[in-house]
Amino acid sequence: MTRRRHRTRFHWRALHGIVLLDKPAGLSSNQALQQVRQLLRAAKGGHAGALDPIATGLLPLCFGEATKLAGSLLGGRKAYRATCRLGVTTTTADSEGNVLRTRPVPALDVATIEAALAPLRGAINQVPPAHSALKQGGERLYLKARRGELVDVPPREVEVFRLELLECVGDTLSFEVECGSGTYVRSLAADLGENLGCGAHLIALRRLWVEPFVTPTMVTLPALEAAAATDDAELLAWLLPTEVGLGACPRLVLDAMQCEVIGSGGSIIVAGRHGLHAALDERGVLRALLDFDAVGCSRIVRGFNLPSG
Repeated sequence: MTRRRHRTRFHWRALHGIVLLDKPAGLSSNQALQQVRQLLRAAKGGHAGALDPIATGLLPLCFGEATKLAGSLLGGRKAYRATCRLGVTTTTADSEGNVLRTRPVPALDVATIEAALAPLRGAINQVPPAHSALKQGGERLYLKARRGELVDVPPREVEVFRLELLECVGDTLSFEVECGSGTYVRSLAADLGENLGCGAHLIALRRLWVEPFVTPTMVTLPALEAAAATDDAELLAWLLPTEVGLGACPRLVLDAMQCEVIGSGGSIIVAGRHGLHAALDERGVLRALLDFDAVGCSRIVRGFNLPSG
């Protein structure tokens, strides 16, 4: 007689909020997300702004209703600490690619490096790496590149608010950058190498912060694993309320009637209000992201179905 194997059923649960993960190197953003999602047993999750496998640092993970904010988190400023290897260019502009060319590294002083950094500051036209998740003709560029197809990637305007040299020792150069959405630090490293006349590729990258989380308290995977094994309350303490993803967006408390109108898709008029507002009910639960016009009439940008308490 054959015995049936009984599998322990995995019970997912409806969780809503944001985890600020310190992503380790070696994992894709989706792999990191799925590991945390399983630890939380969260039914729904997504990440806000992918990090390459070699990168570490802040990866905001959104769960439940907070996934509706993932897109808005992608558009804010970000800051990174990067290290590049001078004298070597690769197919991916980082250490995961194949070597394309090696060149001698000239003697470099601070003035020379600053002159090479200067054109990379401000509003610049940047060519994204061919090995990237950008789409062309409905397909990811890295899939085309892996097949050996020649990919013509047009330049895009991005903004670099701050680009600061940290140190240069031998053929290793480190810098910090604060940039806008869509900026590829790999491309910055490659362009810096070309400006120095020797080429370069990225060998380490750490994301320091992402708006609105400019002073983030991050949690590591081992810390989450330890909490999941011993104390669910400690684990859930790392799940921040959904509304923290709205940062400094003005708050507006709605009464019961206004909540009913917004909940049915209608508009309300609030004198003196203009622009985006986070609308909360009287219990402090986020109900909607509203955009008010010049006369204070609201338009629902995003509705939220969060539990009342």
